[in-house]
Amino acid sequence: MAPLAKRTLAALLFTATSPAALAELPGMRGPQHFGFTVPDRQAAVDFFVEVIGCRAFFTIGPFGPFEDDWMAGNLDVHPEASIPAAHLVRCGDGTNLEIFEYTAPDQRTEQPRNSDIGGHHIAFYVDDMDRAVAYLKEQDVKVLGEPKTFSEGPMEGLSWVYFMAPWGMQLELVSVPYGTMGYEEEHRGRLWDPRH
Repeated sequence: MAPLAKRTLAALLFTATSPAALAELPGMRGPQHFGFTVPDRQAAVDFFVEVIGCRAFFTIGPFGPFEDDWMAGNLDVHPEASIPAAHLVRCGDGTNLEIFEYTAPDQRTEQPRNSDIGGHHIAFYVDDMDRAVAYLKEQDVKVLGEPKTFSEGPMEGLSWVYFMAPWGMQLELVSVPYGTMGYEEEHRGRLWDPRH
């Protein structure tokens, strides 16, 4: 690479990783929880606790239905929606999960796919992908295909496989069995990793 190109690349990398170059929500420290809605809140909590190994903390609710438009104004849902309860759980060293159950006159019950707007999944880091997949299968959890490993690019070294919660929510296992991912050669910063 020519010296000018190297200097330009170095300047771009510095700018991209320089704190002054990033917009920042004042006081932001990171995600405190991910919230999602399930058809049966207790069955979902039981799955995350008894199969995945999360820890249940507490339950809040009920909320609504209210006679005014509080639900619409504060949560952008139907004014007659209600939340019988929401449960807070934590999985390992990751963030918290807020598991909701709603009732609403206009509720859609189909799970979004990853390709849908609003599609999502939660990935769990595991130390041993083969053992984790075997365990899920022993628990009659549907695993989609076999684990794959990125062999190039910024995610080189990352192994992954999707699996399904009993109610159809997409989940994922990830692991970095060889210790590093490709992006670490070029970036000073690091993605969240439970090993660090």
